[in-house]
Amino acid sequence: MSFSHAHPLKISEEFSPKEWFRSLQETITQEIEKIDAEIDHPNFNPGQFEFTEWHRREDNQEGDFGGGRIAVMRKGRVFEKAGVAFADVKGNFPKEFAKQIPGCTDSTEFTATGISLVFHPRNPYVPIVHMNTRFITTKGRSWFGGGADLTPVMPFEEDTAFFHHAMKEVCDTYDKKAYTEFKEWCDEYFYIKHRGETRGVGGIFYDYLFVEGDNFNDLFAFTKDVGLQFLRAYAAIARRRYHHAYGDEEQHAQFIKRSRYAEFNLVYDRGIKFGLNTNGNIDAMFMSLPPLCGWE
Repeated sequence: MSFSHAHPLKISEEFSPKEWFRSLQETITQEIEKIDAEIDHPNFNPGQFEFTEWHRREDNQEGDFGGGRIAVMRKGRVFEKAGVAFADVKGNFPKEFAKQIPGCTDSTEFTATGISLVFHPRNPYVPIVHMNTRFITTKGRSWFGGGADLTPVMPFEEDTAFFHHAMKEVCDTYDKKAYTEFKEWCDEYFYIKHRGETRGVGGIFYDYLFVEGDNFNDLFAFTKDVGLQFLRAYAAIARRRYHHAYGDEEQHAQFIKRSRYAEFNLVYDRGIKFGLNTNGNIDAMFMSLPPLCGWE
């Protein structure tokens, strides 16, 4: 299947990164609410997102340090929990953390805007999924990053191939070599070292796509396409699986997979580490954690 860039999900290209990410949050939440209402369930009503605005503080200083908006759906028919967080923050990195960030040699000032989401479906046959795209600036550099990866509890080769094809297609419009590089980066990044296993079936991961010369528009266009392509691909997979019957055995497997997801996010996730080091919103950072999971 090929995805058209004229798809109706496309949003105005006149937006700044901040405006784009906030609008993408609205587009994604609307589509997920639509999916959640497409099936019947004896115990749950169609889910709706609750939006919460938040404002960042920096060391109890007065001033505008940005903030964001969290959108969370709980106890839906298809999605037991779905979170989509938008952020647009600014300020100063802690000095030790700044040493790890490009462009902070002479200043710790930064701006960061982006969107991050994790969906935990009720049905174990509908995959868990993550997507994140962002734009960060420091005094010395500015860059885009992001990616999307699929974590099925009950893997289907058809779904894995479909998702990777979608990611490859969007990468190919940017650079024919990008998919191979970003896929390998994803496999390496989403590896649970202490378990010796991958978190899921992969996707793409990219970072430090630096703005240099006149390449801003190309990098921004690619990042926008990643967000929309993710939504098209994942919506198709969710609709393919949300009627699949399941029982205790599949739900047990789901709880174990969710526990691995929680372990990765708490131990390795760069976004959570970034948020903790920039006084981000705790609820936005940890909305990625599943509502129920289990260890043996």
